[in-house]
Amino acid sequence: MANSISAALRSKSWSSLVADIVLAGLVAGPLAAPFLAAAPLPILPQIADIIYTMGQAVCPQPALGPMLWPPHLMSVCTRCYGTVLGLAVTRWLYAQNQGRSRYWLDRYGLWGFVAAFITCLFYPLELALQGFGGWGVNNGVMAIFGLIAGLGLGSYVMPILHPGAIRTGPLGQLPNRQY
Repeated sequence: MANSISAALRSKSWSSLVADIVLAGLVAGPLAAPFLAAAPLPILPQIADIIYTMGQAVCPQPALGPMLWPPHLMSVCTRCYGTVLGLAVTRWLYAQNQGRSRYWLDRYGLWGFVAAFITCLFYPLELALQGFGGWGVNNGVMAIFGLIAGLGLGSYVMPILHPGAIRTGPLGQLPNRQY
């Protein structure tokens, strides 16, 4: 078993491994923070403080996170967590087909970037509509808009972060081809 794990780690590029570790931390951290903060053990609340500090740095509305363990909120709002879930879904999809499907936007060059950029604009669109009175705070709506932004971002960056797939199709790029 140890040989198969080390072989898997050797075959994976370092950037891919680091990206997966960071994504795992982004998925687990906001959920774990309230439980770590409420834990009676001495070091766990300090770990929660670190997670909350990082959430404060990246989330525009961390006070809107759902309460997971009263009185402790999740460290980011549901919009941010929806974005992270969108990235996790695209990572799972990329692991399934190694970038061979047509929905991976990096294969379309500039047009793929534009499509990813437009879907990423769903995040600030919902934030602006909420701020300017388009609608009130709704964690479900926030999560859906964040998920759409995360899916758009992930469909563009996952093939870049996890190289090595052969891209085929009408606009696909072959690995050794010069453009």
